Amino acid sequence: MALLKPSAMALVIAVVVTSAQMAWASNSFMDPQGPIAAVQKTHLLRATVLIMIAVLPVLVLVPLIALRYRRRKGSAAEYRPKWDFSAKLEFAMWGVPVVIVALLSFYLWKATHRLDPYAAPFGETPAVNVQVVGLDWKWLFIYPDLGIATVGEFGIPVKQQVAMTLTTDTVMQSFMIPALAGQIYAMPGMTTQLHLVADTPETMQGENTQYNGRGFTKQKFLTQAMQPEDFNAWVESVRTHGIPLTEDIYRTLAMRTDRDEVQAALGTPLMPLNALYFTLEDGDLFRSILHRYHGGQPLPRDQQPGTAEYGQEGAQ
Repeated sequence: MALLKPSAMALVIAVVVTSAQMAWASNSFMDPQGPIAAVQKTHLLRATVLIMIAVLPVLVLVPLIALRYRRRKGSAAEYRPKWDFSAKLEFAMWGVPVVIVALLSFYLWKATHRLDPYAAPFGETPAVNVQVVGLDWKWLFIYPDLGIATVGEFGIPVKQQVAMTLTTDTVMQSFMIPALAGQIYAMPGMTTQLHLVADTPETMQGENTQYNGRGFTKQKFLTQAMQPEDFNAWVESVRTHGIPLTEDIYRTLAMRTDRDEVQAALGTPLMPLNALYFTLEDGDLFRSILHRYHGGQPLPRDQQPGTAEYGQEGAQ
């Protein structure tokens, strides 16, 4: 059997490492890594228990009633053709569901306010500000106060709130880190917010849950929760090994390319195999992306990321 060329071997190793990281990453709120996901898990378990109070009797009694009152000779079941009302039965049939719905409504109201994505209830420590841009088919994380940006890797410090402002430079997308926080939509020309915090150092998976074309399955990223000193070292590593996020680089980044394709186009040997590192140029990139759609006129297709005419595909 022929040996693999070094370039092919490197590609195989990259795929294996990336797949292993994704497999090990926590990707469910049933394995919560922060207080928001923990509240979501508690709410689900509580709701399940309350609903089972109504569901289990039905699942048990329906087969028993069907068996006991089936048509057969010598049946011991009592036959009462003139029976048409039972106060106790009516109370149980209607009273129990009413109580369950009332309790569910109370807990849902409480959890909804507790989990408000715009709320910032996690202490007085200043939050890490992150601007998130959805592209085809990757997420761009901009740290405006730190002068860096990343794709494919989202670094955060533990025990410190992260305040995220989200938009997209293409179609509507749905941002989610299941082990940390719930899903929230992002749309072009608009912003939404999400606050989260991680309890312990952990690797978690994030993704887009809104189907948006061929690269949808690869629009995932690793969320790295780190101790503050490790986070500071990670920031310095991004600064050292990142490339300037110029207008031309952003244009390449915003093309309709999936994670592997953009990695091949912009990655360097100093970057991880599954992430891109950038340093920010002067100016407010997030604001310029957002206001691209506020001119009062439709954007030409060759200026709209997400179209075939934009960038590389439009030149073919």
